[in-house]
Formats: sequence, structure tokens, C-alpha cells
Amino acid sequence: AMLRRRGPTYLRLGRAAVPEIYPNGCDFRIGQAIQLRDGSDATIIANGLMVAVALDAAKLLADQGIQVRVLDMHTVKPIDRDAVAQAARETGAIVVAEEHAPYGGLGSVVATTVAQTVPVPVELVNIGDRYAESGDPDGLLQKYGLSAEAIVKAVRSVRRT
Repeated sequence: AMLRRRGPTYLRLGRAAVPEIYPNGCDFRIGQAIQLRDGSDATIIANGLMVAVALDAAKLLADQGIQVRVLDMHTVKPIDRDAVAQAARETGAIVVAEEHAPYGGLGSVVATTVAQTVPVPVELVNIGDRYAESGDPDGLLQKYGLSAEAIVKAVRSVRRT
């Protein structure tokens, strides 16, 4: 997708090995979310390595009878406004999971999009308002609370509001 795009692009890569979610040759389109799981009780929107964590959270929630939609929002700009609005309209609650601060990333863009299109409760799972450290990727995820359990807690919270 990046090779077909004219103009500057940004690709963020981590150091940790991550589960393979997509087959080789998957056709990513800039500005188009990929729905990885269907559900009607809430939507989890994630990107990067948090996509696999979001899928783990969806499995935990399914075991509790809560069916969540999972969107891989691999493009932050442009955001897939239609996918965000549709998810808000159809599930009534959004949780954004990202390895980023609460400002200027996926959470901010999704929250703004929801406010402008279909206002529903939104919860953010992120590193918090602080500078991130460098270190072992798994240790950092644990330190900043970026876990399937944190996403499950956020889904439960956003569904109560």
C-alpha cells in the first residue's frame, strides 16, 4: 500500500516478534480498516502489536458472553471514518488500544471521529500521559498495562456508561 501511495508515508515497526495475523500478500489499503472479528456488544480498535492483544481480549470477552468487533486501524492518517462511525452506530461503545500516549495518536483521532459522527462512550488503553522508556518489549507492555486484561476491563467499563 505504501509503494502505491504518492507522497510521504510513515511505517512504525517494533522489535518484538509478533503473531502473524495476515497471510503473505494481504492487500492493505491506506485509510481502510480491516475487521478481524465481528461483534455487537462493543468495538475494539487497535493498531500495531496491540491488534494481537485486542484479539486475545476478544477471546476472553467471548468466554464471558460479550461479543466484540475488532478493527485493525493500521492507518491513523487518514483514519477510516466510515468504519469508526459504523462501529459506533452498530456496537454503541468503542475501546481504543494502542502503544502510544493518549494525545496525538489513534485514540485521539478515533475519539474525535466518534464525537463528530456517532457520539458513543469511548475508553482508551494506552501508556498514559508520560514519556515511554526503551527496553524489553514484553516488559514494557506489562509496565504500561497494555494487556488483554486491561482491554477487557475497558470494554466492561465503556459498556456501563
